Amino acid sequence: MHTMREPDRLDNGKTMSESKASFGFRDVAEGERQGLVNEVFARSAKNYDLMNDLMSGGLHRLWKSDFLAWLSPPRAGSGRSFRLLDVAGGTGDVAISYARKTGDAATAVVCDISPEMLEVGRNRVIEAGLSERIELVEGNAEALPFPDRSFDAYTIAFGIRNVTHIDKALSEAFRVVKVGGRFMCLEFSHVDVPGLDRLYDLHSFEVIPRLGEAVAGDRESYQYLVESIRKFPDQERFATMIREAGFERVSYRNLTGGIAAMHSGWRV
Repeated sequence: MHTMREPDRLDNGKTMSESKASFGFRDVAEGERQGLVNEVFARSAKNYDLMNDLMSGGLHRLWKSDFLAWLSPPRAGSGRSFRLLDVAGGTGDVAISYARKTGDAATAVVCDISPEMLEVGRNRVIEAGLSERIELVEGNAEALPFPDRSFDAYTIAFGIRNVTHIDKALSEAFRVVKVGGRFMCLEFSHVDVPGLDRLYDLHSFEVIPRLGEAVAGDRESYQYLVESIRKFPDQERFATMIREAGFERVSYRNLTGGIAAMHSGWRV
């Protein structure tokens, strides 16, 4: 006699099939979310950096420059070795800028779950003549394919809000960073300037999806990206999550009134 197997249950009593995750402003089955996110970046890979320029008015380049300045990797000529892991950095812009600011002893690994984004990044790394210093690896931020304590720093720019389980990604970041190493995240955040928040909402929900449709022929992906920003934890809550992952000396700096924020934590 065959009996029906009881559905697996989570700690909250829900079955696995009932577990939900946010995909923008709508809830989807947790197991489906990553695939939906992957489709967004498969469609947007070729226009990704162009759209970043258009959506931010070029501000994302200044933010990334500030981000690397705060990381403060060894300068060219210092002779110091330094190994950076840049997660969700498929197009390679952060890793390439880092490599240009540092010496030959400083290397980087770009890890991204999207093969389409990595293809764009690989071509750019080759064009920049940096193939010997920048490696590109396909991998999931929630289960990184690297040994414990193998990097001096972990960076992730505008990527962590697309991870289904942010706590798992932070735990993996802590695992792969050396003692004395640093975690840094650059992400869209919550505006803290009165008046700017309303202008930002107007730009986000009215302008950006239309730009996506006009430039990339893809309104839906950019609608998701805008909505995902609003679902991401605010600065204080995200700082708490970083501490809960094990990092210490956690701090953050707002950029452009909180439109974006840089978070930092150390493994001590």
